[in-house]
Amino acid sequence: MDTALYNQKLLEHYTCNWGQEYNVLTWPKGPYKDLGDHFRVLEFPPTTERNMWAYATIGMSGLNDEFALELHMFSGEQDETLVESLIVVAHYHRFGASLGHWHTINWGRGWRMDSPCSYGLISLPYLDGPKLEILTLDNNKSVHFYWLLPITEEEVAFKKKNGAEKLEEIFEERGLNYLDPFRDTLV
Repeated sequence: MDTALYNQKLLEHYTCNWGQEYNVLTWPKGPYKDLGDHFRVLEFPPTTERNMWAYATIGMSGLNDEFALELHMFSGEQDETLVESLIVVAHYHRFGASLGHWHTINWGRGWRMDSPCSYGLISLPYLDGPKLEILTLDNNKSVHFYWLLPITEEEVAFKKKNGAEKLEEIFEERGLNYLDPFRDTLV
């Protein structure tokens, strides 16, 4: 399987889960070009089943990576700045350190303008479940599709002290509003 076919399989996986309507977005600044010609960020508009925008990577991991990972984020409104956020994380994954479930990343700024959520937690795709989470290719290679959930600095500190599972339990108990970039910390 070549890279183009691999990325086509990733695209088909997203469209089977989120619908055929999407835009391919780029970001002219920063490390976008380092990620290669096949890297993309997709933007899926709201649907009758999902009242939010979804932004997702294609090609964050390469065909030959031991642990293949793609990430997505959600937004209550159309927001192309999430493209930059996903590019930064993809670049770090490719050229810094491999990322995986429950890792956190620091964007160095708010998720959206002046948002207290300046970190991202790599979480399971709870809203979509196992149907989205893992794509098994013909060669038995698995690609994991995880949710990049914006969180606060206090929530990162809590995760480091108490574990990611405990943090996610608090999110569930207290009703995390994952679409609100200006939400208060929940810990």
